[in-house]
Amino acid sequence: MSRETLQEWLVYIDRIHPRGIELGLGRVRAVYERMIPMSCPVITVGGTNGKGSTTAILESFYRAAGYRTGAYFSPHLMRYNERVRLNAEEAADEDLCQAFAAVEEARGGTSLTYFEFGTLAALWLFARTGVEVAILEVGLGGRLDAVNIIDADVAVVVSVGTDHKDWLGPDRETIGREKAGIFRAGRPAIIGFDVSRSAVDEAERLGARAVMGGRDFSYEERERSWHFTSAAGSRDLPYPALCGRYQLANASCALAAAEALPGLALTAQDLRAGLQAVRLAGRFQTLPGPGPRVIVDVAHNGEAAQALARTLREQRAPGRTLAVVGMLKDKPIAEVFEALRGSFDGWFLASLDDPRGADGMFLKDALRGVGITPDGVYGDPVDAYKAALWCAGRDDRIVVFGSFKTVGAILALMQDRRGGGGGRVV
Repeated sequence: MSRETLQEWLVYIDRIHPRGIELGLGRVRAVYERMIPMSCPVITVGGTNGKGSTTAILESFYRAAGYRTGAYFSPHLMRYNERVRLNAEEAADEDLCQAFAAVEEARGGTSLTYFEFGTLAALWLFARTGVEVAILEVGLGGRLDAVNIIDADVAVVVSVGTDHKDWLGPDRETIGREKAGIFRAGRPAIIGFDVSRSAVDEAERLGARAVMGGRDFSYEERERSWHFTSAAGSRDLPYPALCGRYQLANASCALAAAEALPGLALTAQDLRAGLQAVRLAGRFQTLPGPGPRVIVDVAHNGEAAQALARTLREQRAPGRTLAVVGMLKDKPIAEVFEALRGSFDGWFLASLDDPRGADGMFLKDALRGVGITPDGVYGDPVDAYKAALWCAGRDDRIVVFGSFKTVGAILALMQDRRGGGGGRVV
């Protein structure tokens, strides 16, 4: 098949491996050794929740200081380009196509998954463009994730929850050990505030230099700023541009990582500017436009749902709060619904057109299992959103959550209807 456009490449890399997920480093490491290696400092960011935000905050710190940055995220919401950012801008189609071609040439007969192929393409692009620092978000787990072929100068585990049990293990302690597999002997291991004991033990077993939230660094909320304390001292900082108080834990991990990375100086002004400029779609993001407030959030597991519930309580609406939700069937759906029980005045459920997508009627049964009757069940997130918007008054708010695919569908709708401009259209 032709592989001239980005879409053609994406179709191709999605088809060449028999399984969508296959954890292990042997194949991807073998291909990487035949490619241009990265020579810049690297920060690897893992965890159950918060790793995307922490990656974005670190990227914003170094961009504010004028460094050339490469940042790798997964998954994407609307465009594959979101996964690879150069100097905080999405990689262009032609750059990604060149990177995919380089991976294709290097792999020979080695089979790679979609994620592995994309990870290698990002690393090649960062090496080719000469970034001065790379920040890499781990995809699934840590120890066996493709990103872990890189021996990071600093590694971060932001949090440990119980997502992806089918792949990472049956409980939080087992999952924590897998997450901590990104740590390296003799190098800083930043350990967040909500981690398992096993992650700390694994850092010690690996001989990493543990820097622990609550022990080695901490934060305090204040009315108009927040206070960060570490071995390097104390500082008052502006709240991150990413909404939600839970972002302070992510920002603290990012600050601890930046302090631990040698050779790249950051001033107090860089840190302040970075916090105020950081951007990452889908994290309690309010969409522009008149009428009811519309918030999108990629929360899709129990811990993230609890954080969403807290943020909704902290930021009350004058009217009702309506939920639009679509989820993958391998997520802890009942746990998510239980965490958000009492947060919404109405529920609009959506099926997801994806092999892993949960049917709307399945969501209805799960919601009834926690004592809630939905207001409607719809064939896709767009229809569910339109139904909620039709029911909502000007003082109400609509919260779209449950999956990157659910949030991405609504963001794409807004983009298509606006034609790149402002205003909300249905």
